[in-house]
Amino acid sequence: MKFDVLTLFPEMFEVLNESIIGRAVEKELIDINLVNIRDFSNNKHKKVDDTPYGGGNRNGIDARCCI
Repeated sequence: MKFDVLTLFPEMFEVLNESIIGRAVEKELIDINLVNIRDFSNNKHKKVDDTPYGGGNRNGIDARCCI
């Protein structure tokens, strides 16, 4: 059985090697493919965030709350 995991933090999944899942990988019962999303970024800084969407002001304070 093959699992593809898309993540920003592939190093977080290294702990799986120390568990039952790690033993299943050793016995070739499962295959886990970790894909770092940042590898597919077009930005030289490997930025993966999208532009903010929605209304409101930037500082998060609604002017109506103070009236």
